[in-house]
Amino acid sequence: MLFIFHGEDDFTRAEALKKLRAEMGDPQFAELNTTTLDGKNLQFSELRHHTDAIPFLSDKRLALVEGMLARLDPRRKNEDGASDGDGEGEPEANADLKQQLLDYLPNLPPTTQLVFVENKKLHANNAILKFAEKDKKNARVKLFAAPDPKELPDWVVDHVEKKGGAIDFGAANDLAIFIGADLRALDSEIEKLILYCNGRPIRREDARAMVAPAQEQSIFELVDAVGQKRTQRALELLREQLRHNANEFYLLSMITRQFRLLLQVRDLMTRGMNADAIQKQLGLHPFVAKKMSEQARAYSVEQLENIMRQLLEVDVNLKTSKLEPTLALDLLVVDLTRQ
Repeated sequence: MLFIFHGEDDFTRAEALKKLRAEMGDPQFAELNTTTLDGKNLQFSELRHHTDAIPFLSDKRLALVEGMLARLDPRRKNEDGASDGDGEGEPEANADLKQQLLDYLPNLPPTTQLVFVENKKLHANNAILKFAEKDKKNARVKLFAAPDPKELPDWVVDHVEKKGGAIDFGAANDLAIFIGADLRALDSEIEKLILYCNGRPIRREDARAMVAPAQEQSIFELVDAVGQKRTQRALELLREQLRHNANEFYLLSMITRQFRLLLQVRDLMTRGMNADAIQKQLGLHPFVAKKMSEQARAYSVEQLENIMRQLLEVDVNLKTSKLEPTLALDLLVVDLTRQ
């Protein structure tokens, strides 16, 4: 049987591969009959050596080949000689390898499960992809596309149920906002929440209690860097959040919340209140009150009022699509650190 697993969603793809491994039976013999090959420079003769091998004390062999089919994606050369990747007009690269695979795959031994694994979506005109899509009996093609942010809450609900738990949709939506499209991180947080709730449904207060503090700590660090006028450090912290698929609107809301609290704290400080009194007045956690008091000293009330107006302007621009979200946050951080 031939499988092609391609696409950016490495978490769900890994789950599918795990299922294939589990179907191999006894783990001891499954391991002996599983081969993983780096396909980026793999020769056809070496591939065939492994796929033609007879299973050892088992009825199946599993061969995982990573990155080979991308070599066969067609590309077109533009006017300066570089390839733009749209797949038209250029003689195919690795033509010999393509033909060898097309000749061999119809005769793949029935005892071998050959899985081509690609971390990007293959081109629609990829010859092996087209071959597999036509052979419904002996081939399976699965595209693991990166999840749409709008679909993340439903993914969370479904994933929790697969693990034997239950979750309120509001909590699922909060998790999707807090974590973003990092499915591995979402899976980890779901595991923690299921254990924490111990059989009862996960509620919004659970998600906020278990997940939000880590995000808030990162926002503390970001606002610290802004307050210290450390432009480069603030941008690094912002991009670290974005690299982990944090939602831009959520980041802006957290930054806004932080500066709103700073304005309240700074105003109370100018009235002579100490950190303990401020903590009681605003109902803050003692740690949060202490951090806020430290950060507020970097600003005057007037500066914080101006920043709040600026944050409102950025929020309006984002919601009216006047600025690309990541660019808007970059510009905001640069502007705040240079005021």
